[in-house]
Amino acid sequence: MLIRFTKMQGAGNDFVMLDETRGRLNLSPAQYRFLADRHFGVGADQILSVRPSPGEGIDFEYVIHNADGGEVEQCGNGARCFVRFVREQGLTSKDVVRVKTLSGVIEPRMQADGRVTVDMGAPVFELARIPFEAAGLTAQPAGSWEKWPLILENNAHSAPFLIAALSMGNPHAVQLVDDVDTAPVLEAGPLIEHHVRFPKRVNAGFMQVVSRSRIRLRVYERGAGETLACGTGACAAVVAGIRWGLLDARVDVQTRGGQLTIEWAGGLDAPVMMTGPATTVFESEIEVPEL
Repeated sequence: MLIRFTKMQGAGNDFVMLDETRGRLNLSPAQYRFLADRHFGVGADQILSVRPSPGEGIDFEYVIHNADGGEVEQCGNGARCFVRFVREQGLTSKDVVRVKTLSGVIEPRMQADGRVTVDMGAPVFELARIPFEAAGLTAQPAGSWEKWPLILENNAHSAPFLIAALSMGNPHAVQLVDDVDTAPVLEAGPLIEHHVRFPKRVNAGFMQVVSRSRIRLRVYERGAGETLACGTGACAAVVAGIRWGLLDARVDVQTRGGQLTIEWAGGLDAPVMMTGPATTVFESEIEVPEL
């Protein structure tokens, strides 16, 4: 099957964009893995499918598959690329689009400088909705919030990792580190992702606080490994830092792929706003085998 695609990236988090507004491609998980493969396919952290409006008041539906072929709820960097894609492809002329995702409706907004702002919705702290199973654990107070001790099996670090557990439409475990360059992202990240207390797996964030308005961040994403940037991970890290009393309401997040700006007023129902770049890399066609 020959399919047309667009390769895009947002702060180094890269995507294969598929236009399914005129008909479903009906790709299998193995075919999504093929597209994401950096040796045999196009290469990407996620595959993003653009589909027609599912109902009144919604412009598009947006479906996300990770590099491992599994469907996931949300992708912040992908949401920014999404709105640039639908505009560049002539699918809409709007600066603001309402998009249905697996975790709810989002509204990416094109800015005059070419960057994109996305209302990521309010963070979720209820443990059952993340989901995070805390039975038998005792939270440690931190600022106006808490940290949970997480013991990792087969890990060289004997002390538990102290994490914030929250959801930004997908689950996150955020921890403070002294230096993201030396943090055990590749060692601890997979163990956190598959930890039994996160029944749907989790994105593992490693946050270094530089100042009250600036952090450095690395994220080991479920189903993708470490990526150069993670939009929902940046949102989760800033929310955690604000609730821990370490950060102000507007924070620049330096990832390995670029800078994102996250704003959160602090109310439990207040939305998290994310602003960052979205860039088209190239367009082409690829023959996808029957898998």
